[in-house]
Amino acid sequence: MIPRLLACWWLGLAVATLSAVGAASAADIRVMISAGYYEVYSQLGPVFERASGHRLVTTRGPSMGDSPEAIPTRLARGEAADVVILDGGAADELATRGVVRAGSKVVLARSLIGMVVRAGAAKPDIGTADALKSTLLAAKSIAYSDSGSGTYLSTTLFPKLGIADQIMGKSRKVRGPPSGEPVAAVVARGEAEIGFQQVSELIHTPGVTVVGPIAAEVQPMIFFAGALTNTVQQPEAAAALLRFLTSPEAAPVISKAGLIPLPER
Repeated sequence: MIPRLLACWWLGLAVATLSAVGAASAADIRVMISAGYYEVYSQLGPVFERASGHRLVTTRGPSMGDSPEAIPTRLARGEAADVVILDGGAADELATRGVVRAGSKVVLARSLIGMVVRAGAAKPDIGTADALKSTLLAAKSIAYSDSGSGTYLSTTLFPKLGIADQIMGKSRKVRGPPSGEPVAAVVARGEAEIGFQQVSELIHTPGVTVVGPIAAEVQPMIFFAGALTNTVQQPEAAAALLRFLTSPEAAPVISKAGLIPLPER
């Protein structure tokens, strides 16, 4: 059951959405979304549907990477979407390619990369770049995602730390949902000693302990964003959804999901 306080701010959010949408007729909004923001969307999406009368038709996939389920790959082969919600850098790339509407990008929340160990295991030090480097070198096995966070680790951070070659043989890239699984699930089964992914994708998996975000000095500026595609069929309804997800009342859900709300706009 939704606590009374949560129900109150959901009601305020619903009223705001009805005002934004006005008397527009109900529409199906096709949404493609990556895993990092999905927890927030799964909570707020049904509220938006009840408030607006619109229906969300949702497809999940990674923000980037070589998976056939990745959002850019889905769009490239002609799968339909009105809205994409994914890593902000991936949204920018789609805009460069003319896949999403120029100027339609809306930043939704900041995301941090974190690390997990199996429940009961010691929590290694990752509070500085040097400590993180030592932890990576000492680990028997490492798992990371096939999307934005894993791309940053494998192509930027590991080379920057000077250990890419040393850890290559003990590192594993994990395919994410919908056909795959969170990195934390691999760690929970004991198939990797440590695992890295967006904090929002780590905190809801049983059988692991979240060590925390990686060191601030090597933490990238990752944001989740929404944008309208250039084939959007319901632009007003799609834009209303993004307004709904960026309202101040959404901040508690964003925080609970392991993301960082943006300052009020």
